[in-house]
Amino acid sequence: MIFIVGLVVLIVVALLKTARVVPQRQAFVVERLGKYHKTLEAGFHITVPILDRVAYKHSLKEVAMDVPPQFCITKDNIAIEIDGLLYMQVLDPKLASYGIENYYYAASQLAQTTLRSEIGKLELDKTFEERDTINAAVIEALDKASEPWGLKITRYEIANIKPPQSVQDALEKQMRAERERRAQIALSEGQRESQINVAEGFKQEVIKQSEAKKLSQINEAEGKAREIELLANATAEGIVRISQAIQQPGGKDAVNLRIAEQYVIQFGNLAKTTNTMILPQNLSDIGGTVAALAKILDTGRGTAGDSGPPPLR
Repeated sequence: MIFIVGLVVLIVVALLKTARVVPQRQAFVVERLGKYHKTLEAGFHITVPILDRVAYKHSLKEVAMDVPPQFCITKDNIAIEIDGLLYMQVLDPKLASYGIENYYYAASQLAQTTLRSEIGKLELDKTFEERDTINAAVIEALDKASEPWGLKITRYEIANIKPPQSVQDALEKQMRAERERRAQIALSEGQRESQINVAEGFKQEVIKQSEAKKLSQINEAEGKAREIELLANATAEGIVRISQAIQQPGGKDAVNLRIAEQYVIQFGNLAKTTNTMILPQNLSDIGGTVAALAKILDTGRGTAGDSGPPPLR
């Protein structure tokens, strides 16, 4: 009975030692008598007890690891603190087990040394602008070095770049000065645009005013010309009618009466406007004066009768 129980226990222990279940995306490296035998992939496997043992277990997933912060000297001799993230993946579990002792530590150290080398080629200002270039250079160097280790370096990203406090203060002042310069430029451009718009508006206003003044003068001139024309036509028409009226019976007497009335009115107005008067010798002979004016009128009429009234235009 004891023998049977012992046999059962031995069988169970043997099964536990020989049966191996490998999870998905993992790989077990099996050694037989201390020498590499095979790599177990995901699934159920049977190994030889005592002779075989699982020496290494590797994850085939992509792993992200922190690269510790370090001080790097730039080309212009500025010490800056940089840290990053490194992404890697095990492609060959055998090489990862026997190619290097600790590939995590090795990859981290290689990333730091490569980063120091790349930062030393750049000035401080360029380190903020050339992050993609630095990341690509680190990945290239790590990918070549990690090939014998069975690793694949997929990505490297710079997390933080921290310059000294004095440099940060100087950069902040520089950024503030740059912002103020841009603000001044924007303000001056706005003022310039405003002045240009005001000048353009004043120019358009002057042009419109000159055009309006020109049209006003043209209209005024045309109105005056039309007024003179109408006045001349009316005066000529009046003269023609007066001449025709004089030729009618009694017209001459009416003209003489009108002349006498105007003579008396104008002489009376002259007496109102001035204190000094020059009186003609024949002041009492109004009839003679009227007769003389009538004679002048007859003479002018006779002359006009010979040549006719000038045509109106």
